[in-house]
Amino acid sequence: MRTVDPKEVYRSAAKAAAKTGEAKSFETFVSHARKNVVLSEEAMEIAGYLHERPISARVLAGSLRLFEFLLIVMVGTGIWLGYVPSGEMPWHHYAIPILSGAAITVVLTQVAEGYQVASMRTVFSQVGRIYAAWSAAFAFLALVAFFLKVSDDYSRVWFAAWYMGGLTLTIACRIVLSHFVRGWTQDGRLQRRAVIVGGGKTAEELIVSLEAQPHNDVRICGIFDDRSDDRSPDIVAGYPKLGTVDQLVEFARVASIDMLIVALPLTAESRVLQMLKKLWVLPVDIRLSAHTNKLRFRPRSYTYVGAVPFLDIFDRPLADWDRIMKRCFDLFFTAVALIVFAPLMIATAAAIKLESKGPVFFRQKRYGFNNEVIDVIKFRSMFADQADPDAKNVVTKNDARVTRVGRFIRKYSIDELPQLFNVLRGELSLVGPRPHAVNAQTKDRLWDQVVDGYFARHRVMPGVTGWAQINGWRGEVDTPEKIKQRVDHDLYYIENWSVMFDLYILFMTPIRLLKTENAY
Repeated sequence: MRTVDPKEVYRSAAKAAAKTGEAKSFETFVSHARKNVVLSEEAMEIAGYLHERPISARVLAGSLRLFEFLLIVMVGTGIWLGYVPSGEMPWHHYAIPILSGAAITVVLTQVAEGYQVASMRTVFSQVGRIYAAWSAAFAFLALVAFFLKVSDDYSRVWFAAWYMGGLTLTIACRIVLSHFVRGWTQDGRLQRRAVIVGGGKTAEELIVSLEAQPHNDVRICGIFDDRSDDRSPDIVAGYPKLGTVDQLVEFARVASIDMLIVALPLTAESRVLQMLKKLWVLPVDIRLSAHTNKLRFRPRSYTYVGAVPFLDIFDRPLADWDRIMKRCFDLFFTAVALIVFAPLMIATAAAIKLESKGPVFFRQKRYGFNNEVIDVIKFRSMFADQADPDAKNVVTKNDARVTRVGRFIRKYSIDELPQLFNVLRGELSLVGPRPHAVNAQTKDRLWDQVVDGYFARHRVMPGVTGWAQINGWRGEVDTPEKIKQRVDHDLYYIENWSVMFDLYILFMTPIRLLKTENAY
């Protein structure tokens, strides 16, 4: 049986991370993680190689479709503008075949599996598919023009130049793409990084089945199991056991893991449920291996890697295009907000500086996406020598530490406006669960000790505003019930996210801010 060394597999990814500065941020994150759960040296080393985020195959394929559509349109339009005399035919007369030809080519390339990652890796495989799809699309256009008796209305030189120019440029781009795809594949960035939960014979059979699939895009990064007896050896099918399930939660936070596969039989119901209770707080896909289960469900209940079936337990809240749409949403509305609120932010900074000594801005360490600690920027609302960056003492009504200007800006959440810069840096989203301070507590109990599953709210990027805030759960958190309500609202938002939901929360925020009795 083949022996796999995950360290060697991801060593090139570690070098790339060092070049881009990712390694430094990883070390910072790891230093925080080690305060909570101690990982083995082997697990930490592998996590370092996996810190660089993978590339979504769906996003890559979708982006390539859009790029090739625009490329074909641009080539056809450029040749038309450069060759066909102006005024000879109206613009839409050529626009119809140009747009139709581009759309048909993309569809036929999809039918020919030209947007599969496997075909993108090899030059000859791509050239054949592109040539066939491109030629079929032009043959179809020529056939339609012949039957509609409009072929004489178009320049034959334009048609031939469009065919040759578009085909040449598309193939050239595909040759360049294949170089990058091979590199990404070698680094493991174009495969779904998976961890097996549970060891022994069941895990071994699963690994053998996965590796036997011809187009397997799952790369196994290690095994985690609570058992330490003969039923769970240290090496399973060539892959190392890296720790327990508790250590897996921390490992998945410091490494970019896409999927957790629970390799336990359905008959071990209590053990499966116990594991899922720990694992559902992670922003990953969680699948239950079903390849050895005799109990069969309806076909639509399964997802497959080749012929290996899995039961979907949890899906990551935001993946692929949803994540891109949310980021575009953030950048657009953040740019608008900065323009609109620039005068207010300048006036606030001046008022803070005039009233008390100290910096205008206040930075506090808070939990970000996947429990990563970030520095959240706010306008300083307290006297500089009485600030509480660790949030050990919550602000109460008539708190003597708060300045007069601070009391006003806190009341109307003006102190939160600098967090728009956190959004631009990719640390926050405009809408999402509010980032809580690392040491936030109620009655001497940290909030993750008050609410079971508290860290599940970190499966998405935290936000400047959120569903809990517009429903009145803002301000002082002096009872366990208040933090429970916040978390419940946050989890509702995560499970029901949509662009329209974000728009509703965003536009309702100014209205809800008028209700200020809990903000001081």
